Amino acid sequence: MSAKTDVEIVSRPHVENFIRWSADKPEVVVLSADLTNSCEVGKWRDTYPERFFSMGMAEQNMLGFAAGLAREGFEPWLHTFAVFLYRRPLDQLQMSIAYPNLKVRLVGFLPGITTPGGVTHQAIDDVAVMRTIPNMTILETGDATEVESVLDVAHAIDGPVYIRMLRGEVPRLFPEPMRFNTARVLSVAGSSIEDPADLVVLTSGIETEEALRAIPALQDAGARVTHLHVSTLKPFTDPTVLTALRSARSGVITMENHLITGGLGSAVAEVMAENGIAAPLHRIGLPDTYAHGASQAYLLREYDLDAMSLVRTAEQALGRTFGIDAADLAPVRVAATHSSAKVEAL
Repeated sequence: MSAKTDVEIVSRPHVENFIRWSADKPEVVVLSADLTNSCEVGKWRDTYPERFFSMGMAEQNMLGFAAGLAREGFEPWLHTFAVFLYRRPLDQLQMSIAYPNLKVRLVGFLPGITTPGGVTHQAIDDVAVMRTIPNMTILETGDATEVESVLDVAHAIDGPVYIRMLRGEVPRLFPEPMRFNTARVLSVAGSSIEDPADLVVLTSGIETEEALRAIPALQDAGARVTHLHVSTLKPFTDPTVLTALRSARSGVITMENHLITGGLGSAVAEVMAENGIAAPLHRIGLPDTYAHGASQAYLLREYDLDAMSLVRTAEQALGRTFGIDAADLAPVRVAATHSSAKVEAL
């Protein structure tokens, strides 16, 4: 069983959906750090001006202000680029928000290499940092459906939530909404997830779209692949993940838009070690390096994060060559936010 690879492209799914979702929730307020339109809440500001706070380029103050609002019964949704939610204001994040376990939602745009802005704008270690913070929940969107449905998931959590959010042109890969701490089973090697698999592939964020380009070709070449999409990175206790990992016979592969240290690959390694799962683990992600500025498609190729990297890793794990090349994969999608709209992409 394999997932469908033909997808609809949705333009700016967060804009109107967040406005509709907030209509009957007067406790929801939005804070922006001078990136309002870039984080798709300009129309939200115009719709609910009394619930919007423009904090300027002062993220440390913004997090402290959000903590105060949360203590007074509001539910602050902070919208800015991911790097500006945890890098400079880490002390305020930990002591003002996480330590008292306040209901603050940190909506981080441009996770990983989804921006040509280079190292100053690329959040490549955010999951690693956030996983070490007590009380923090980490969610990552992988398609337009999850961009829309992550609002309900985050809203229901009693404590701080960090969201790796997508913007601009976003594919709709999934028909069903995101569920908390529940991986999506996109394909299985046999009739069920318990059936033995040559490879178990776990992906998150934009890497799921890359995996969906490659896995049908691997299956057509005879590889028995089980594929899970992960949207909850902390907590990481979904029994479906453990069941899938136990089915791996020749290897487990993780794909993430993040350093291979501290993110999805590390979370999977911990589960495997704690449960005595001895299959080899292959982690696809940024190695011990910073990425330079370029289009998303270029960076995926440059740092071996694309669909062909999954093919090569699968060949390594299984010790055989499939003869698959780029022409055998589903077509690559080039989003306008990473090509013509250069300024917006920053």
